[in-house]
Amino acid sequence: MARHPHHRTRGHPVTIPAPAPDPLAPATLGPVRLRNRVIKSATFEGATPDALVTDRLIEYHTAVGRGGVGMTTVAYIAVAPEGRTERGQLHWRPEALPGLRRLTEAVHATGAKVSAQIGHAGPVANSRSNGLPSLASSARFNPLAMGFDRAATHDDIRRIVHAHGWAAASARDVGFDAVEVHLGHTYLAGSFLSPKLNRRRDEFGGSLRNRADFPRRILAAVRESVGDDVAVIAKMNMADGVRGGFDLDESIPFAQMLQADGHLDALELTGGSSLLNPMYLFRGDVPLSAMAAAQPPLLRLGMKLFGRFLFHDYPFEPLYFRDLALQFRRELSMPLILLGGVTDLDGMRTAMDDGFEYVAMARALLREPDLINKIQRDGTARSQCTHCNLCAASIFTGTHCPLDIEGSTTLVNAGTRPVAQ
Repeated sequence: MARHPHHRTRGHPVTIPAPAPDPLAPATLGPVRLRNRVIKSATFEGATPDALVTDRLIEYHTAVGRGGVGMTTVAYIAVAPEGRTERGQLHWRPEALPGLRRLTEAVHATGAKVSAQIGHAGPVANSRSNGLPSLASSARFNPLAMGFDRAATHDDIRRIVHAHGWAAASARDVGFDAVEVHLGHTYLAGSFLSPKLNRRRDEFGGSLRNRADFPRRILAAVRESVGDDVAVIAKMNMADGVRGGFDLDESIPFAQMLQADGHLDALELTGGSSLLNPMYLFRGDVPLSAMAAAQPPLLRLGMKLFGRFLFHDYPFEPLYFRDLALQFRRELSMPLILLGGVTDLDGMRTAMDDGFEYVAMARALLREPDLINKIQRDGTARSQCTHCNLCAASIFTGTHCPLDIEGSTTLVNAGTRPVAQ
């Protein structure tokens, strides 16, 4: 947040607001020096069919690195095998580390920094695909796998907390500059925070302080594992967008807990539930037919019959999370990352004027990986993304913008084979 130095006039202090930082100038995030304040946010790449780094995954991130971002975020690397959203997803294990080192070295060669998003999908995991039982804060039916999530036991909680610490240390060791801990979108940690999903009667259920204990333990383990060697970021929901879910009355106090704990270098503010209301995050068109066509037959039928009840219509508008995020900015002093509808330099400057330290971009960079370089050359340049969200239908076959034929072809031709280990 901008500092306000005091000057004296005739014996009275006068507060003069410091100028907002230039979003395209170098900045510091914890121990990391970034070339600008633009972060490529985590978006599932669909580029790891064998749960190993591929040439395609490397190209996905080096493209935005060459395109000028300050840091790109690899999404999403599960801390445990059952924590994957599906079996092709990267997860932390020794055989994945050489490929991840290749990736970090390639991104660094572009001049950008690179972050690893770590977490456990919990009820968003497809147990049928993974071949492992899925976990949640409380037992519930999981339509993704047409089965039931198992309530995480105390042993599960201890194991998963430890796994986050090991994953963070591994990320540091293979060259990541930051780790982003996923606490949002009703993944496992988010399902503990949600009063709608968490119906436990033990010390991890009930009050906000009880429901917050598991994610706070995770962040403590991550910081203990990496010290000050890398930046530690948490991605958390401001609101689930679901009646009875995690909302501002609890999310702001939770963020204040995280600030007081002191484990974070920045907090990335998001919203929506991958499980219950995904379009709250995305905004824009709902390409239900295209998303259904990308699913296995049973899920395809379910989406056609019931998709309209899950995928709600939220029109796109620039900086669509701004009003929610400003309420956090007023209550917190820690660095905050604003995402949601950042598409041009004017939006970035508005975020800086509001007191946010960084901005995160996703679909705009999927459409144009070199958008930041374009903005550097021409401050009036803006994203060509139409917010059609057809990219969401491509995530299991290689995430790309279907409107960018040349870019899509380049990524496909990069291949999905694992890199040499």
